[in-house]
Amino acid sequence: MTHNKQLTDVLMPQLAESLVSATIGKWLKQPGDRIEQYEPICEVITDKVNAEIPATVDGIMGEHVAEEGQTIAVGQIICKIVVESSNESTVVNAPIHTESLATTASTSEGQSMRSRYSPAVQSLAAEHQLNLNDIKGTGMGGRITRKDVLAHVDNLSSGNGDTKSSSQALEHVSATSPFKGMTHTNPAVTPAQYVENASSTERNSGMHLTETPQIPNNNIQAQQGRSETLIDITPVRNTIATRMRQSVSEIPHAWTMIEVDVTNLVLLRNKLKDEFKRNEGYNLTYLAFLLKAVVNAIKDYPIMNSVWAVDKIIVKRDINIALAVGTEDTVMTPVIQRADQKNIAGLAREIEELATKTRQGKLKLDDMQGGTFTVNNTGSFGSVLSYPIINYPQAAILTFESIVKKPVVINDMIAVRSMANLCLSLDHRILDGVICGRFLQRVKENLEGYTLDTKLY
Repeated sequence: MTHNKQLTDVLMPQLAESLVSATIGKWLKQPGDRIEQYEPICEVITDKVNAEIPATVDGIMGEHVAEEGQTIAVGQIICKIVVESSNESTVVNAPIHTESLATTASTSEGQSMRSRYSPAVQSLAAEHQLNLNDIKGTGMGGRITRKDVLAHVDNLSSGNGDTKSSSQALEHVSATSPFKGMTHTNPAVTPAQYVENASSTERNSGMHLTETPQIPNNNIQAQQGRSETLIDITPVRNTIATRMRQSVSEIPHAWTMIEVDVTNLVLLRNKLKDEFKRNEGYNLTYLAFLLKAVVNAIKDYPIMNSVWAVDKIIVKRDINIALAVGTEDTVMTPVIQRADQKNIAGLAREIEELATKTRQGKLKLDDMQGGTFTVNNTGSFGSVLSYPIINYPQAAILTFESIVKKPVVINDMIAVRSMANLCLSLDHRILDGVICGRFLQRVKENLEGYTLDTKLY
């Protein structure tokens, strides 16, 4: 039996049910590069998220059919991969980069690949907090493959492997951490996340800033002889621009605001936050309480959970809350599916997971589908008033502004209370001032109704 080269077509996959095309963002493998199965070969950009397309076979990159920046329909060929074939009849006589292949083959033979890790292997090792030196490679030259890492993970989870990795993880917990020496209650949380951020401060507004504000790095290159700087529009920025233009041009926006006394909420959250983080491994934020209040208000006023459909208004049955999560250069709106079926602790978990995935660029298309009402926590960066643009085609969007201590008149006496603004933009084709005013009043009642006896579970 003889071995020959065969070209295998790689097609644009159906990444989501509603997806019909995607744009090639960046090729991660060039012609002549060796590829392992499941190793990412390119980044693609959809109108919702970025994703990586993995190789379906082992082989060598043959040629790129699609170029970077080109939009390809689902099912069309994006590249060809050269694979070994034992069937002589399947040989395809196609132009491939034989020089590159020969170079790759000659340099790989007899050379130890033990210390060379693919991006897929590195990503898996980081995800499971593994030391790659502890894993035996079965690939060419002792190289560690994705299968080796997964087998090692299975071995550890079954109790047959050593516990070195987990022990090392515990050792990284700070000596000042309240979790030092404790078994992780949430294996999905890294030890670093258990450590309180020493630089975090509590502002007078009552909101926590858990991250040091970052200065955006735009990698702007000076251009000789020009008095301005030109920045190329990325596909994601172009999508945001298109969606925002569509929203403001098609939806007649109106806007309203209400002020809420959240003093009891601040006391409740301060009472529970430390124990909650100790038990669950992530922060209990004000946003979880707000989402619960909004969801319960939508139950009373379901028209808020609707879309405009030319000749009818469609009221959605499921309440899927989209969260606006910003990064340095973009904003995403991952969705909490069926938020009406979750308690405050469940909403806090969803917020943590979606925000983390957004900032790490790990959102999948399923995370972005089906939003029916959007909430934006603009107060997290100190805003006290904002005019949000509706997340098309939803009927409304609500922002939760910063909590600020203010003098308030109660029973003809002045008291210092923790106050916050709620701002609502509405589609005036669907909603009017009366229904939105009542909705905001119900959210206000729900927020002010929290007491020290409120249960999280």
